[in-house]
Amino acid sequence: MRTRAITGFFFIVILIGVVLWSPYSFVAFFVTMAGMCAFEFYRMVASESVRPLQVFGPLCSVLAVGITGLVLLELFPTSTLLLAVLLVLFTYILALFRKQGHPIADVSYTLFGLLYTAVPFSFFIALGFIGGAYNAFIPLGFLIMLWTNDTGAYLAGRSFGRNKLFERISPKKTWEGFFGGVILAVFVGLNLARYFSELTSAQWVTMALIIGIFGTLGDLVESMLKRNLGVKDSGNILPGHGGLLDRFDGLLMAAPLVFIFLKIIA
Repeated sequence: MRTRAITGFFFIVILIGVVLWSPYSFVAFFVTMAGMCAFEFYRMVASESVRPLQVFGPLCSVLAVGITGLVLLELFPTSTLLLAVLLVLFTYILALFRKQGHPIADVSYTLFGLLYTAVPFSFFIALGFIGGAYNAFIPLGFLIMLWTNDTGAYLAGRSFGRNKLFERISPKKTWEGFFGGVILAVFVGLNLARYFSELTSAQWVTMALIIGIFGTLGDLVESMLKRNLGVKDSGNILPGHGGLLDRFDGLLMAAPLVFIFLKIIA
């Protein structure tokens, strides 16, 4: 528990630092996270019968998210995003030259890895530029509510948890923990509105609800993936926490939906 707490503390400090430092540190860090999460994903799913493109997959994730970041930083024109389509097509072409028994399964897992890692991190980076110029407080607020949702779910589940949420997927998660996490995230969202005027109170609260609900679902989806593959953690880079994919599982589902809410609905 001590190791977990120390690792979590320093990881949070690093995340806050790169978000506040500059738009370049923000983009560079989360492009790196996308590549490392993709690497963990492909390493998990690889087996004797499934051989995803374990080198091209993470590289493609870095390139796709990196291109998005460079466009948002206005270093590349928007048309550069079309290169992401070429990367997907290149996945099919590479499969033609591999002498594997199940090429379609390999391509499917490779593309799913990109959908699972590159796309969400691209949306999260875009949250920092949703108003045009870089604004650190929106992605920072997102992360704060994501952390408080996890904390609230853990504390409420441990104290009051009785009714299982998805026992066959994650035996320790409870409905009490789920509602505790959402309530704490909403409370934090209301307080963020007092200090970060970029969004209204209603927008912060809606963000908190999206993060609380879909962040939990993202956690469950990753638990389902790991249970299906028979692994406990996606990696061991974070002592006491497992892999990076384990730490960002809630972001993967919540970030695209928060972006859609702020950009289209709000």
